[in-house]
Amino acid sequence: MSSTTMASRKARHEALTGWLFALPFTVVFIIVFIAPIIESIRAGFHKQVAEGGGLFGGGQTVEKFVGLQNFQEVCTNPAFWHGIGRVMLFGIFQIPIMILAALFLALVIDSHLVRHPGFWRLSYFLPYAIPGLVGAIMWTYLYLPEISPFAGHLGFSLLSSHVILGSMANMTTWTFTGYNMLIFLAALQAIPSDLYEAARIDGASGWQIMTKIKIPMVRGAALLAVLLSIIGTVQLFNEPTVLATVATWMPRDYTPMMMAYNTMNGNISPSGAGPASAVSIMMALVAGVLAMIYALVQRKAD
Repeated sequence: MSSTTMASRKARHEALTGWLFALPFTVVFIIVFIAPIIESIRAGFHKQVAEGGGLFGGGQTVEKFVGLQNFQEVCTNPAFWHGIGRVMLFGIFQIPIMILAALFLALVIDSHLVRHPGFWRLSYFLPYAIPGLVGAIMWTYLYLPEISPFAGHLGFSLLSSHVILGSMANMTTWTFTGYNMLIFLAALQAIPSDLYEAARIDGASGWQIMTKIKIPMVRGAALLAVLLSIIGTVQLFNEPTVLATVATWMPRDYTPMMMAYNTMNGNISPSGAGPASAVSIMMALVAGVLAMIYALVQRKAD
């Protein structure tokens, strides 16, 4: 047998082995990620309608193909765009604060100025490990003037319509700052130490190393963190849903995700899987457009 044939057979064997190792993940990925997306897109073009029955009712609910009707209703619904406007306003001031705080914490831990960095890294990350719903409930209690140790002394309500976006931003920043800090910290620790040594030999101070080497070299991590934050902002759900239980003035379509959830549960008309899927798909498109715009702006700035 020639060496070429043996090499070809070995390459095929290695490729087959790789695919077999990847098969379990591929199957699970298709089932829990790809299949729901396909089903959501399919449902977006259908609607549950009543069919049959007589003068005194009866009949049954059947799924009917309605084309782009669900998407047209979402696009012409002012409540959806008001919800998009709210989450965009939320993200404009919440994302920069969170990203800058995460970068600052990562720089502090990476600078070796603190003792026991593992303890502080875990402490900053711990809020993200708490389930989002539990964290939202905890902060909701802290916002209630009747039981909060500080809310009753502020002179204004943290649950009012003018302040509640800031209250949500506080909750989200508390939860995700540590997560984004790990992204920055991983990028900082990937920087070759030779760069720092060369900079010190050239007489660079610690401040110059941070501003001229560390921060510029974590731009890729910053891009990832901001893109994930934009997508998460459009999907804002836990915080407004929990706050709505005490801030009864909040409508059920306050954010796009709340609108999709309540549409699915029949709390908003039109309701059902079809209209809810249309809302979800429109949310995904808006998030994708916003993320693309930011990536293009960031690339042009670089």
